[in-house]
Amino acid sequence: NIILNSIKCFEFIFQGFSSFGDHQFTLFVVFLALYLFTLAGNVIIVTIIGLDRHLHTPMYFFLSMLSVSETVYTLVIIPRMLVNLLGLSQPISLAGCATQMFFFITLAINNCFLLTAMGYDRYVAICSPLRYSVIMSKRVCVQLVWGACSIGLIVAMTQVSAVFRLPFCTTKVAHFFCDIRPMMKLSCLDTTINEILTLIISVLVILIPMGLVFISYLLIISAILKIASAEGRKKAFATCASHLTVVIVHYGCASIAYLKPKSENTRDQDQLISVTYTVITPLLNPVVYTLRNKEVKDALRRAI
Repeated sequence: NIILNSIKCFEFIFQGFSSFGDHQFTLFVVFLALYLFTLAGNVIIVTIIGLDRHLHTPMYFFLSMLSVSETVYTLVIIPRMLVNLLGLSQPISLAGCATQMFFFITLAINNCFLLTAMGYDRYVAICSPLRYSVIMSKRVCVQLVWGACSIGLIVAMTQVSAVFRLPFCTTKVAHFFCDIRPMMKLSCLDTTINEILTLIISVLVILIPMGLVFISYLLIISAILKIASAEGRKKAFATCASHLTVVIVHYGCASIAYLKPKSENTRDQDQLISVTYTVITPLLNPVVYTLRNKEVKDALRRAI
């Protein structure tokens, strides 16, 4: 029966926000506005960094890579979610679902490690300023970006292979995209091994980068406190404030979503958590780095 039922699942249907009934159009308007703002903000960041020579530094190279990654990340998930909210949803094929999950995992992990690279960049800039240009050379920056992307690709291939080897007995996904746990709930078999694998991967790709960022900031704070003048301490910390804000929200949302025990939340609660890391978190990147970062704001004024 398991084999026969699983053969029928060549496509899946997202139930999305169907439990919200008449509020779906309101959600569509809100999410569309946030999505357009996210796209516009990230495009502006990448463009400004590319055009303004004052921003041709490792910190802003990493920021531009993060903006590109966030843009593709939202493109993989949000457009189909918006279509579903309008009631125009179409089934997604088995291959399409696997592809969506692959890019979602790759880019999510890539973002985690890019934020770690940005933390390392701030550590070198504040703790070893005289050696900054040597340590953070173009070659090292490119290697860090490729490393972040490679880890994402390897983990995504492992996770997607594990999930889509399961036999599926139903086509209705109680979610708005092909996330890991909602897909495992469709399986006819016990998914304990997959749950353990997901938890191990989550610990590795969330707690390790988060721990490295934490260590970087301990060393940064220690170095800042040794600066004699209050103005110097304020200026040093200001260079880290934007990154620290994004890090706290990004890792916080990821930890809540993937490090908690097997979900006992309602479907609506799980979707709310998912919205934070698929819609809200990508929005923070352009908001924080354009509204709170003096160098980016100055570059925008020069461009205008």
